[in-house]
Amino acid sequence: MIAKDVVLAADVKIFQPDLVNLYGCRIGNGTRIGAFVEIQRDAFIGANCKISSHTFICTGVTIEDGVFIGHGVMFTNDLYPRATNSDGTLQTEADWKVIETRVKSHASLGSNCTILCGVIIGHRAMVAAGAVVTHDVPDFAIVAGVPARVIGDARKTNRPSSR
Repeated sequence: MIAKDVVLAADVKIFQPDLVNLYGCRIGNGTRIGAFVEIQRDAFIGANCKISSHTFICTGVTIEDGVFIGHGVMFTNDLYPRATNSDGTLQTEADWKVIETRVKSHASLGSNCTILCGVIIGHRAMVAAGAVVTHDVPDFAIVAGVPARVIGDARKTNRPSSR
């Protein structure tokens, strides 16, 4: 479902639009979105991004231009999630605060990584598949593991890059 309050810029490509859940978000020019993706209210996706299938982008996430997001990437927006308050009543939006997350331009997030809220993933940084990011990732860093740790510098790879 693509809700009426979604703002889609020019040339956005949504593969199998009946198999996505987008509401209250903004998607930049030329971005591609795979099947089984959910992008929640107040999330922002920049231009020319690739969001692979089975990814969850929650409220409070900002993804800048040219970011690659692999399959099954998960973002969080609450450090202490609970279903109920201490008195047993169900929590509502008033019972917690969104913690924002930013992915800077041209970063790459590998399949099945998890990004905890409140972090900044730097420009052209690379997050390995399956990593759990719990702290900020510097520009150009390559991180891997649980929790993710810096293991390299993306500027020193042999792979060509644009820009």
